Amino acid sequence: MNPVSPRTLLVRGMLAGLLAGAVAFLVAYLLGEAKVDAAIAIEEAGQAAASAHEHAADAAAAHSHGEEAPVSRALQATAGLGTGVLLYGVALGGIAALVYCYALGRIGRFGPRATAALVTTGLFVTVTLVPFFKYPANPPAVGDPDTAARRTALYLLMIALSALLAAGALILGRRLAPKLGNWNASVVAGLGFVLLVGISYAVLPGINEVPADFPAALIWEFRLASLAIQTALWTTFGLAFGFLAERALVPSAAPKEALQPAS
Repeated sequence: MNPVSPRTLLVRGMLAGLLAGAVAFLVAYLLGEAKVDAAIAIEEAGQAAASAHEHAADAAAAHSHGEEAPVSRALQATAGLGTGVLLYGVALGGIAALVYCYALGRIGRFGPRATAALVTTGLFVTVTLVPFFKYPANPPAVGDPDTAARRTALYLLMIALSALLAAGALILGRRLAPKLGNWNASVVAGLGFVLLVGISYAVLPGINEVPADFPAALIWEFRLASLAIQTALWTTFGLAFGFLAERALVPSAAPKEALQPAS
């Protein structure tokens, strides 16, 4: 393989992340926005009912939506959502490319595409699946605004713990490989990762702020849509970055010149 600077892979990772963000935006618009609209409708209905119960219609109007929102819901669901998801994809693509630079040649004799697949899968499990199963995404109207900072901190803490445990599992697997073999070492390291993640789940506090009257089906549909968005993002990135990385790392075959026999 050609020696390639990390900058080259970083740029290609960000380009792959941009493409992945575009695909994720399409999935989010098709699967997620309807769930968000439904949750917002439930939230607004609850606010209207509470305002009517207080017998202060004028004050309630000023309290809930007395001023028109500076950004319309239609703009939020299109340009706002698209901008956010694209920036998110580019950022994750750059981070994943840096991880790829470190992992290339250090996790086994894998080619550029196989390494990209392994790195992408590992990051998907670490930064998406593990935090999701402890602190799944919730639609609007679910969650106390006063605890938003605490919930965000716990979610980020879960991501950090997952990343540290994954790095520890990787180191453990490499150290055990000479004694146990690659397969057995990988199994032991993976089981250790799962065990420690389970302990983290048990130690960290849970969050249950779902209103009793909120439709359970809507919550799970929203969570499944969120997971589908992340799956589309990481899958697209892994395929695109694997292709771009291979183009950069593996030299293309030189064209063969046809040799004409001497007459």
